[in-house]
Amino acid sequence: MFSHLFGRRPGQLVFSSLRVWQKQFTTSTAVSKAKLPHEKKRYAPSATELKLGTYTPESRRTGIIARKKGMTGMWDEWGVRVPVTVLQLDSVKVVQIIKTSNPDHPRLQIGCGVRKEKNTTKSLLGHFKAHGIEPKSKLFEFPITPDAVLPVGTEITAAHFVPGQLVDVTAISTGKGFQGVMKRWGFAGGRASHGNSLAHRTPGSTGNINPGRVYPGKKMPGRMGGKSVTVLRLPVMKVDTALNCIWVKGSVPGPDEQFIKVRDSIKLVKHRLFPEGATVPFPTFVSGQSPDLPRETIARVGGHDPLIPRAD
Repeated sequence: MFSHLFGRRPGQLVFSSLRVWQKQFTTSTAVSKAKLPHEKKRYAPSATELKLGTYTPESRRTGIIARKKGMTGMWDEWGVRVPVTVLQLDSVKVVQIIKTSNPDHPRLQIGCGVRKEKNTTKSLLGHFKAHGIEPKSKLFEFPITPDAVLPVGTEITAAHFVPGQLVDVTAISTGKGFQGVMKRWGFAGGRASHGNSLAHRTPGSTGNINPGRVYPGKKMPGRMGGKSVTVLRLPVMKVDTALNCIWVKGSVPGPDEQFIKVRDSIKLVKHRLFPEGATVPFPTFVSGQSPDLPRETIARVGGHDPLIPRAD
């Protein structure tokens, strides 16, 4: 059984085993690199020239990355004060057209801000140079429809949005650290007096004898905030083309100067994405082709004057 080992030194046995292992490894590597027949192909639509198109209800435009500048207030046409969040677009450009397995569902990689080359990793620096884009501070991907593809290097401005339209914003919420159940989940807590001793803010019971364990997902103390939060259907109240800012009604997650993902609303229940009769820049606002816009465009709320009582 071991006759082939007789007459060999220990070093020869090691080298022979290494050759066998190397041969097996080379074969497995070649097989892994070979394209299997069941692998899906990747598609990426080509876009070399930026032209205006026609928006349809089935179309899906790209989203953008903005910086949160803070909250303020403005007044609508009825004189009612509306709390708004100011979002600024800082050198937002298309970095790459992502290849996907479905040709009907392409994606665009969008970059925002400017980053110094010395603060950029070599892999990202090569990625930006391959597409002819200066290094960006933040990158995100947005799904689109094939008719909304933008060429690489296209800059997206605040005129991409229409005053009065609805948008969805996504950002990382402000971290609150480790918090108790009263702050984290809104528990009522225990009694303030009358027999309560050292149990004013405790969560109380966490389960029963049967099954003798705590159910997964039980609301308990833990880290609060610092998670991705999406707020749906926020109206765009004003667009400033000079400052490249949009005013969004309501609050937006996260602290100031944080990167915010803004896209056209997708969950429309008894709502209109764009105001009636609005001109939608599709696939985005193109200077020289789209109609010229004033510096500020304010959305009209419409309806009845809330300060005048109704006759009925």
